[in-house]
This record gives sequence, structure tokens and C-alpha cells, in this order.
Amino acid sequence: MRIGELAKRTEVPARMLRYYEEQGLIAPQRLDNGYRDYDEYLVGRVHQIRGLLDAGIPTRIISHMLPCLGEVKDIVVSNPDPELRALLESERDRMAERIGCLTRNHDAISRYIEALGRAEGRPSDLDTEVSPTTPN
Repeated sequence: MRIGELAKRTEVPARMLRYYEEQGLIAPQRLDNGYRDYDEYLVGRVHQIRGLLDAGIPTRIISHMLPCLGEVKDIVVSNPDPELRALLESERDRMAERIGCLTRNHDAISRYIEALGRAEGRPSDLDTEVSPTTPN
């Protein structure tokens, strides 16, 4: 696929995709005419990169994590950097705190929506769900 299609499918501007390429985060094929040709798997890779960047992880760290972004079973790290490990552990812990906060906020919003529904006389979402044992 061309860069414009990848940009559209990932909602990441083409300029940013070129930056990811410069940083070694993605590697499109080059056609004979010089155009970039992006493989389908890069859609997911770009979403993962975007998520890591949104979490505050810089591209220099993401580039070290590339082997972990795929479905690879065995990850081999040569010359492990103790400072990188400490930084990654810190980022992982910070993410866990954010996930906990987001979960609490999600639950609070859900409870508030339920309260709004009760105030409007609507049945609870739980009341309208079909259980797997209920015949259709």
C-alpha cells in the first residue's frame, strides 16, 4: 500500500510515517520508481508505535522494543543495557498506574451512565443483556 493509504488507515500523517521510517521504526519496501510500498502488517505496527509514543516512550526506546512488537516467541537481546532496563521498568510501572486510573474512571463513568438511565426510567444495561443460557 502507498503512504497515503497507510496514513488514512492508521490516522497518522504521512509526514509522521516518514519520521518513523527515519527512526528505523518501520521499513517499507521501495518500488523501482522510488515509491514506498507498505506491507499490511505495518498498520498494526504503526498503531503500536503510536500507543507507545502516546504513553510517553520516546522513539529511541521504541526502536529497542521492536522485537517485542510482533508475534515473535523468542526475543534475543544482545548487549543488554542496564539503564535501558531501568527506564523500561519505570515506564511499565507508570503505564500500570495509568491503566489503573483509566479503569477507575471507566468504572465511574459506567456507574454514572447507569444512574442517568435509572433517573430516566430506562432499564439497566445489565437488564437488557441476553445471557448465554437464555433461549432466543
